[in-house]
Order: sequence, then structure tokens, then C-alpha cells
Amino acid sequence: MISKETIDKVFDAARVEEVIGDFVQLKKSGSNFKGLSPFTEERTPSFMVSPVKQIWKDFSSGKGGNVVAFLMEHEHFTYPEAVKYLAKKYNIEVEETEQSDEQKQQADERESMYLVSEYAKGYFEDVLWNTEPGKAVGLTYFKERGFTDETIKSFGLGYSPDEWETFTKEALAQGYQLEFLEKTGLTIVKENAASPTGRKQFDRFKGRVMFPIQSMSGRVLGFGGRILTNDKKAAKYLNSPESAIYHKSKVLYGIYHAKQTIAKEDNCYLVEGYTDVIQFHQRGIENVVASSGTALTPEQIRLIHRLTNNITVLFDGDAAGLRASVRGIDLILEQGMNVKVCAFPEGEDPDSFAKANSLDAIKQYLEEHAKDFIRFKASMLMEEAKDDPIRKADTIRDIVNSISKIPDRIQREVYVQECSRIMDISEEVLFNTLAQIGRKEIADADKKFRKERRDQGMQVVKDPERTLQKIDQQYLLERKIIEVLLLYGKKTEEFEDFVLKQDDEGELQLERVVHRSCVFEKIFLDLQDDEIELSNPIFRKVYPQLIQQLNEKEDFSVKTFVQTMEDDVADEVTSILMEEEKYILHRWEEQDILVKDKNDTVGQLVSEIVLSLRCFLIDKRVIELQEKTLENKDGNSEILEEIMNYHQLKRLLAKKLNRVL
Repeated sequence: MISKETIDKVFDAARVEEVIGDFVQLKKSGSNFKGLSPFTEERTPSFMVSPVKQIWKDFSSGKGGNVVAFLMEHEHFTYPEAVKYLAKKYNIEVEETEQSDEQKQQADERESMYLVSEYAKGYFEDVLWNTEPGKAVGLTYFKERGFTDETIKSFGLGYSPDEWETFTKEALAQGYQLEFLEKTGLTIVKENAASPTGRKQFDRFKGRVMFPIQSMSGRVLGFGGRILTNDKKAAKYLNSPESAIYHKSKVLYGIYHAKQTIAKEDNCYLVEGYTDVIQFHQRGIENVVASSGTALTPEQIRLIHRLTNNITVLFDGDAAGLRASVRGIDLILEQGMNVKVCAFPEGEDPDSFAKANSLDAIKQYLEEHAKDFIRFKASMLMEEAKDDPIRKADTIRDIVNSISKIPDRIQREVYVQECSRIMDISEEVLFNTLAQIGRKEIADADKKFRKERRDQGMQVVKDPERTLQKIDQQYLLERKIIEVLLLYGKKTEEFEDFVLKQDDEGELQLERVVHRSCVFEKIFLDLQDDEIELSNPIFRKVYPQLIQQLNEKEDFSVKTFVQTMEDDVADEVTSILMEEEKYILHRWEEQDILVKDKNDTVGQLVSEIVLSLRCFLIDKRVIELQEKTLENKDGNSEILEEIMNYHQLKRLLAKKLNRVL
């Protein structure tokens, strides 16, 4: 268990904008920072970070919280893991008591797999540097590739012994369970009747040099292993199988080492293999990642998009590499990113080119040969089409199809103009073709949507996106109460209250009373006097905690309060605190809810919110009474009198709120 003193030190030292900046490209937006959501697919930034409040809010997914909550959500850390990660980042010594055997057994499956993977990385490194086979085979291979000792250690490269179960036996001897060795793919287990245990186990990466595959935070997710023999039956490269922690379509090799430079340079070089990344990095170009030999996926592109809006695809000069890059371009364009492509000379790849050239020469080559996607695609496809008019028409259609993937309308038009110039065809024809593609995509999407609805036995509506949902007015008012308590709870204000009294003729009147009070006391007493209980379960949970801390702590701090939030209230509370940063979150006036104007005082704001809530609850009560009169045939006189009194009270409150009923 981590001591409270350590946790306090971590929270005091950690800066939410610094930590999140390691994973998301953040740009200054007023007093806050803004970036693309790391949790959803979006092109318009809705992810906000507040350095003052030390919180973050992702408006696209609804997630939010403090710095630890981000690491738990993004990296799937446990709470202790997140604290340890921050402690390491800020050089804070972690004080903790040793875990008991029972606590170790309670570690969840994912954490056990992470631990096994981290152990394997260390084991393979140790074999590489400290055993004769490791040095003779593995280290020699890396040296022949031109990697320095520093580079080899930086990327955690290693070697798996060319023996059937050496690694597995050693891992088991160290207390790691076979279940998790198998689930991570490090060990292969097969049924074997001849074995005393009824099964046979052996190392997946036997006799291979090892490349650890790390997450953006540096956690080991899996491995890539390259065989060094000429065994034609064995795959040259072998990756860890899909698991609970490793999904190859969502991982980019080298992202951990490249993330800061990608954000700094505002560009990412995309290559294919492990050695391409390492060789570029060693030469001094660190903003480079690899798709690890797999076809580029939207998830991988979005991983880059968190850090930059610009990708330069680097590929071999062979025809197969060219065609593969063309397929990936459309995916990048769909994500709203800017893409350039750069081909190396025939017979060269990023690894060999970086190894043979100086840093300045590489930079100069990339700068001179990186082409905008449309020029690249046009020149490549036109070369294939030559003088064949049918193939030329197909080429133009192919380019327009790529342009149609671009979400930004202005960019699309610019590219159409460029295509018109390069391909010597009128803009009108290109725009018409673009429109045809757009209509077809809309029709296909609508057809797919309707089919899915029918397959699920659901009714197909004409335009489901235009179906309006009824606004929950009570939720918005209660939310506003929590917001005021968070932002102004300790502030002392002058309040104008109205006490309900009957005049000599029995008419209800509001008598004006002015007094000074603390905001939280005013809200608490008003709600208590009216016996109003918040209906939203999250607000019911956070409200008494807020009132208690505001009452007990002279130095109440929103930042400190946020740090104590439980997971189920963190999203809502951070959303409230970041409300000002979201563009037109609610149109309050249209919902008959008055909010604070810039010239209003906090006292006016509090009074108006409480009065609005009273009006809403009166309306709610009147509806209940009206329904009651429909149920009762007789004896409704008392109910009708109560309804009349509520209407009279509502008129008085509305007058105070300057509303017309």
C-alpha cells in the first residue's frame, strides 16, 4: 500500500497539463488547454485541460477527472500504478508496505499480464548482454545492423535463447503463473498425454532477437521476434498474439520514444518495420513510428492524431510498397489529417538509407522529396496509365475518391483545383464526380443503417438524428446548484429573499428581506426549508460532501476536493467545472432557466437558481394534483384549492424572476 504522504506529494507535484501532454497534443486556449479526445474519434477538439483546477474533461466521451483518473482511464492503470507512474515522472520516492500473498493473488488479469511482459523484457535483455549465446548471436546481429549499445538499451532489445522452454522454466521459477505466460503468448501450451502434467509448454520466441512493443506510457504490451536462421518453415518476424493488453491494430511501434518529438516537430514519420524506427531514431530523427508490418488502421492513425495533424509516410521504392502506401493515404485523409509521402531510391528502405547517410543529408532528402498526396498519387497512377484513356479516367476517379475522404470542405476544393491542373480536366467535371461519390456514400450509409434497424427488429425512422429529446430541466437546475457551490461556495454575498405571507384579505404576498450570508449556507438553508431533495443520484451523493467540506474547511479548495472524488462522480463534477470552456453546452434561456449575466452578482445568481427550481417543482406538483383530480370523481375541492394556491405562488415567483406566465 502506498503511504498517504507519498500520494499527497505526488498530487502536489503533478501537473495535469504536463502529464496529459505526454499523450495528447495540447494547445493553449485562454487559461486552459485544448486537444483531440484520446478516447473517441473526433476532428474538432473537445478535450479540455484546466491547469488552475488541475482537472481534465473530455466532452465527446463524457469522461473527466484529475491526473490520476486520466492515467487510469487512458493507460488502464490501477490507482497505485498511476501514483507510481507520477512518482517516477516527478522523482518522488514511493513509501509503501510490501504486498501480502493474498494481495498479489487479487491482482487482476490485465495487471498480471503486464507484470509477466515486463519480466520477459528484462529477461531477454539480460540474456542478450550477459550470456554467451546472447552476445554471440543476438548482440552480434544488432551490432551488424549498426545499432549502438545506447540505442539497444534505449529500445530494450533482447534475445530469446534457442532452447525449447528455458524462458518458461525461469519465469515459473520466479513465481509467474503459466496462465498468464500463455495469455500473453510468451509460452505456448499444448496437450500432451505423454507428459506427467498432461500438457507440454515451450517458448514462442525460441532463438529470436526481441523487440518489445510498448504503449505510449512505456508499458510492455507484447513483443516482435526476428528469427536469425534460414529456416524456411518459420516466419521471419513473429509477433505476440492478440491479448487483453495487446491489440496490434491499436499499437504503433516506437510511439513511446517518439511522442514528445512528434508533438514538438508537429509531424510524424510513418515507416513499416522495427529497424526503420530504430535506425532513424539513432540518426537523430526521433518523431518516427512503425505500423509493425500490418496494414495501417484507423486506430493507429488516431494514436498519431492525438500528437499532431501531420503525417509523412516513408516507404521503399518498390511497387508493392507504393501501392500499400496509396491504400493507407485514404485512411489518413478520413481522419482529417494532412499527409505527405516520400519514396526512397530504388533498392533503399528507411533503415538502409538512414544507416548510409548523415542526419543533414536525411533531412534534406525528406524535405526535397516529400510530396503532397495528390501530386504523388497523380504522378504514380498516371505513370501506370500512360496513354490509355480508360486507365486515365480510372486514375482521375481514384484521385477524386481520395479527395472525397477529406472532411474539410475548403481543403477538398483546393485539392480539386490542384487535381484539375495536374490532370488537365475541368473543375466542373471533378466537382460533379465528387458530388456523385458523396451522394452514393450517404445512400449506402442510410441503407446500412436501415438494414441494421430491421435486423434488430426496430422500426426504421426517416431521420433519426433529428429526433429531439426532452430536456431534463430539473437535472440542469440541480447541476447549476452544484456548480455554484464548487465555484462560489465560500463566498459571502448579499441576498434578497422573499418571505411568503398572507395579507388581511387572505392573498399571498412576498415580503422582501435583505441579508448577508455565505453562499453554501444560503443554498443549504433554502433547500432544507423547502424540503427539497436533489433527484439526480450523483448530485445527491456529491451535495452533502460539498456542504460538509465547505462548512468544515476554512481553506476549502476545488483542486483538493476533486482529488477526493470517486469515479462515479468524477465525470459529472469535472464537466461542471469545465462548463465555461464548452461551446454552448446548454441554451439556458431557451429552457426557461435564468443564469448569471456578466453584470450580475453571485447573490442574484443563487437566488434565481433556487427560485427557478422552486417554480419547476411547483409545476411538477400541480401536474401530480391535476392527475389526482382525474382519478377522483368526487371530493376534489381541496385539491383544486391547493392547485389555485400553487398557481398564485408561481405567479409571485415568476414576478420576482421577471418572467411572464
